[in-house]
Amino acid sequence: MQRRDWIKWFVSLPLVMTGAKAHAAPATAPASGKYWVYLGTYTKPGGSRGIYRTELDLKTGQLAPPTLVAELENPSFVNLSPNGKFLYAVGETADSGPSQKEGTVHAFRIDPATGNLTRLNSRPSGGAHPCHLSVNSTGRFVIVANYTGGSSAVFALNEDGSLGDRTDFQQHQGGGPNKSRQEAPHAHCSQFLTIDGVEYAYVVDLGLDQVLSYRLDPKSGVLAATLPGSVNLPPSSGPRHIAFHPALGRAYVCGEMDSTCITLQFRKQKDGVLELFPTTTPKGNHLSTLPADVNPEIRQRNSTAEIVVHPSGQHVLVSNRGHDSLALFGINAEGTTPQGHITSAPGREIKTPRNFNVDPTGQWVLIASQDGDTVRTAQWTGPGTSLSPHSITVGAPVCVKFLAKP
Repeated sequence: MQRRDWIKWFVSLPLVMTGAKAHAAPATAPASGKYWVYLGTYTKPGGSRGIYRTELDLKTGQLAPPTLVAELENPSFVNLSPNGKFLYAVGETADSGPSQKEGTVHAFRIDPATGNLTRLNSRPSGGAHPCHLSVNSTGRFVIVANYTGGSSAVFALNEDGSLGDRTDFQQHQGGGPNKSRQEAPHAHCSQFLTIDGVEYAYVVDLGLDQVLSYRLDPKSGVLAATLPGSVNLPPSSGPRHIAFHPALGRAYVCGEMDSTCITLQFRKQKDGVLELFPTTTPKGNHLSTLPADVNPEIRQRNSTAEIVVHPSGQHVLVSNRGHDSLALFGINAEGTTPQGHITSAPGREIKTPRNFNVDPTGQWVLIASQDGDTVRTAQWTGPGTSLSPHSITVGAPVCVKFLAKP
């Protein structure tokens, strides 16, 4: 199941759902017992050559040696079409397009027998340094976040999976209180979500301390801002990524700059449009991702990177760069509760975990250490989860995506 389809029934949820269950049903393991895992990387700097594919064995947590499946510059984020037939990647650069100041979006076809990639085409992304993208639930559109450009762009997708024309472009305006990091808008995440048959797009902007909200026209691919058109987050929090809960009508945002996990809530307005706003649940709507006794120097330089809701719906995980850990938070109807960290162990290190992911069955966490050049597995046990001995070496891995192996 695609995460964007999880909450189609959110429109019936009240603000605080007393007695609501946080549980959800993780995916059933594929018959092969294995997932292909596609890894986005940095090539400059980084030492890798593009997109790699490995294979996760669900029984053991072992990863197969990585195979280069697409050679291109800085594919720092990849994502899959809902039908699993196509892969899309950003090229996080700033030298493409007519202005020679744009990054690139790439489309690939996935060989269903081997998992190998065939390049279909590429397009300028509309802004500098694209860093995130997602595909809508029908597989007809892809939305891209341009970090340095401070913008988002939507592209049509053709029936063969290739990129079509750009259908929408949103240039963000403004900045935030931290003039060294928020001197301009910095779109860091762009996520489609289908709710009760309506397609929404949420763009997280680090420079504005906002999540911008749009409705997608399913025919034209044009975005229309909802009212209100944005969610204001704590000043200087520097929001980076957003993740959605499968059952509680909530969203979670990681504050890159203040090392926090921020809880948001959906509610239905009179015109039927969903509004996303900071939750007023009794527990935990703006929690630190760091231990209370962390070294002050580490606290000062730490930044969060990725945020993922576990497929069970019972936990949300956030990666810390600096503390080099994954923070765990328990989820219930009242809010979120800190429940410890996944940290390095002798011979099993995490170093700058820019990205991680949990396999759809909820059994394994794969952690990409950008500065450690490794992807390492951890068998999920909830609080107390520790790193396994299994890892692979990949230059500057920064994105992890799963596809069931036939």
